[in-house]
Amino acid sequence: MNSLISIIIAGIINYITRLGSILIINPNKMNKTTKQLLLYVPSAVFPAIIFPAVFLNEDGNLSGIYDPKVLAIFVAIFLGFISRNLIITIISGLISYWIIIFFL
Repeated sequence: MNSLISIIIAGIINYITRLGSILIINPNKMNKTTKQLLLYVPSAVFPAIIFPAVFLNEDGNLSGIYDPKVLAIFVAIFLGFISRNLIITIISGLISYWIIIFFL
């Protein structure tokens, strides 16, 4: 029950902070440079979330180059550059991960 209450409280806090930024910040008052800089925020945050999960093992040390997660992300990045399609990139990473696990 305590974890459910913690999840609800975290959700409310998250909602309030997002709502506050939407209500306080007026995009019409931002200059062009600020708007252009904010376009790079998702590209900066995504690797900060994904890369530790891929390149660090359970002990917090760097994974080896032959770790299935590392090999699968290289396949996904390569096919993502070729296809320019997010769905193909995600599916190729998942499929290559499971193939590598099955054969190693």
